[in-house]
Amino acid sequence: MAPLHAPVAPGLSLARNVIAMPWTPLHAQIHQILRSRLLLPRGAPILVAVSGGQDSLCLLRLLVDLRDKWGWRLVAIHCNHRWRQDSAENAAFVVQLATDWGVPCEVVTAPIPPASEAAARTWRYDTLATVAQAQGCSHGVTGHTASDRAETLLYNLMRGSGADGLQALTWQRPLHPRHPDISLVRPLLAVTRVQTGEFCQNQGIPLWLDTTNEDRTYTRNRIRLDLLPLLRTFNPQVETTLAHTAEMLSAEVAYLEAETDRLMATCVAWDPPRWQRQALQALPLALQRRIVRRLLHHQLPSPPLFDHVEKVIALIQAPNHSQTDPFPGNAIARVEADWIILDFPAPGKAGFER
Repeated sequence: MAPLHAPVAPGLSLARNVIAMPWTPLHAQIHQILRSRLLLPRGAPILVAVSGGQDSLCLLRLLVDLRDKWGWRLVAIHCNHRWRQDSAENAAFVVQLATDWGVPCEVVTAPIPPASEAAARTWRYDTLATVAQAQGCSHGVTGHTASDRAETLLYNLMRGSGADGLQALTWQRPLHPRHPDISLVRPLLAVTRVQTGEFCQNQGIPLWLDTTNEDRTYTRNRIRLDLLPLLRTFNPQVETTLAHTAEMLSAEVAYLEAETDRLMATCVAWDPPRWQRQALQALPLALQRRIVRRLLHHQLPSPPLFDHVEKVIALIQAPNHSQTDPFPGNAIARVEADWIILDFPAPGKAGFER
């Protein structure tokens, strides 16, 4: 790919007529994805997250060009983390470019710079949900690509995630637990970062270059800058391959979650929380683990680990009165006839009498 445009100097005018860019294969691809996957309904009010980099500006430009065909109302948002000295200029650049494209843009600045990648992500999605509700938007849209999907799969794999983590960025999900009626949509998941860069260059779209993307302090940057280039020596199309793997896992996870929902009523009781051993024993191991994990996740003070789930699985065929060592919160699982019961210590006690 040819070099991308240099960052625009603060204050440089970006005025242009709000007319559609020349129709490209990427326009056609995204138009078809939106039709086949039913991601963004006709006439929907849409909040678009825009950082000023190539992925988000590619997304915004595509949506602007498709706006008349779909009748959307577009609103842009820029989240300023206050991590860089040029963050205010970055925000002004995004506002001006969005305005020149006929899209109103709101900037939200973090009151305190987030302390980590995870904290920044939490603040960002909280902000998207708040602004989407205030703006009356039914959908929030981000510029995550197939490259991001590959990076997330690798990141979660190294953290020991199961299939749920490896499915890595789905096309659509609720934007926020507080606002389940607002959908988060990622229309570019079939598009690589190389493609978004070429689109921006060919369309003459200026970019704001974020220097934090080169900071190897952040794990995801090391994956993008160091690990993926190494993997490309084994498979030049590794990003697309990993994105396809995540897509297949997404369908399988959806199926397993639906089966888990269906089976919970026959395998689990809640007062006290317990599993029915005979019902669990009749199921494949994959569903046993999901049902065990679901109850533990609901009851324990922290998300259950693989070892926690396996300790309960071992009790399915264990002798009566068998029990585990303590889980987080000092709970134990014990066998009582045909049930595995999750017990918690009585109030005021540090643990159980063993």
